[in-house]
Amino acid sequence: MRDAVIVEAVRTPIGKGKPNGSLAHVHPVELLAHTLRTLVERSGVDPALIDDVIGGTVDQVGEQAMNTTRYAALSAGFPESVPATTVDRQCGSSQQAVHFAAQGVISGAYDLVVACGVESMSRVPMWSNVPPGKDPFGPGIAERYPEGLVPQGISAELISAKWSITREQMDSFAVSSHRKAAEAWQRGLFDAEVAPLDGVSRDECVRPDSTLDVLAGLRPAYHDPAYAERFPQIEWNVTAGNASPVNDGASAVLITSGETAARLGLRPLARLHSFAVTGSDPLLMLTGVVPATEKVLRRADLRLDDIDLFEVNEAFSSVVLAWAQETGADLGKVNVHGGAIALGHPLGASGTRLTTTLVHAMRERGARYALQTMCEAGGLANAMILEGV
Repeated sequence: MRDAVIVEAVRTPIGKGKPNGSLAHVHPVELLAHTLRTLVERSGVDPALIDDVIGGTVDQVGEQAMNTTRYAALSAGFPESVPATTVDRQCGSSQQAVHFAAQGVISGAYDLVVACGVESMSRVPMWSNVPPGKDPFGPGIAERYPEGLVPQGISAELISAKWSITREQMDSFAVSSHRKAAEAWQRGLFDAEVAPLDGVSRDECVRPDSTLDVLAGLRPAYHDPAYAERFPQIEWNVTAGNASPVNDGASAVLITSGETAARLGLRPLARLHSFAVTGSDPLLMLTGVVPATEKVLRRADLRLDDIDLFEVNEAFSSVVLAWAQETGADLGKVNVHGGAIALGHPLGASGTRLTTTLVHAMRERGARYALQTMCEAGGLANAMILEGV
């Protein structure tokens, strides 16, 4: 059977997803095009050899509509003969793009393929694709869940309550994320993965001076009297400080087979070892990372102790802390260069952003196995294992 390897991985700096954010002036197509252009420049690959470009975007509307990935590839200067498609598995969209790309290489459908993602939350705010008064779920969902589903922030609160995760634990995890990210920047550990754009060269949301005292002063972000009555167990511990911000950014990885890499003179960064996707309770919504982790380890015939590094998307502190409780993973191996709470969470770009950070961290630390997993709206999760080469 053929293998699949990552031979290049890049991302933009991540800006605040607000009108005054450092990348708010950049059209999302151009954000993604920048990473695609940089990917081929750094790898030296002729873009005419690329069999497909698979990109993730969550809010596919407005400036992110009409198959954003296709126009990003064209804007990047790829030949018109190179196809592209845009996928949506919510926050895991570009991790799903990696799965599809690698599985295509392993099957023989592709020789050289790009997995990527973009989200400009300053220009296309979250939920822009659901017009006011419209129901994206339909009557069957209303019948199956008669009390109604809830927003992600409420799910994060329910997870905090179910796993008895305190506000101090969540804030402490957030402070750690900022400190690790700041240290990684200070040590130059992001230099190889970040492609500066329009004078922006660093992630905008990293706060090295973040402290428990500062975070303790923040108000609950999702308190709602109706939900408080429905879920009396919620203690309202989720704040803007222990959750990921809204962001702008793009990322991309180049995937091929080991044989093709050798033929083209490309240096593999990591081998894509195993993959899993799973569904979970759409009310808790964000807990799928637990069964997804268990599933991908079974498929890989590995144990948790075999994994040297983890990337678990920090949508909320409570998600990662509950995952760690359930799996028994060592938090010292998790998001070693900081996570989304500090670096940011540009939805459609986050999957390949995590992969980009992970493969560079693997090389820097000499890791043999690494595991990446992401929670996703609707009760979904992706997980994959990378192997050092």
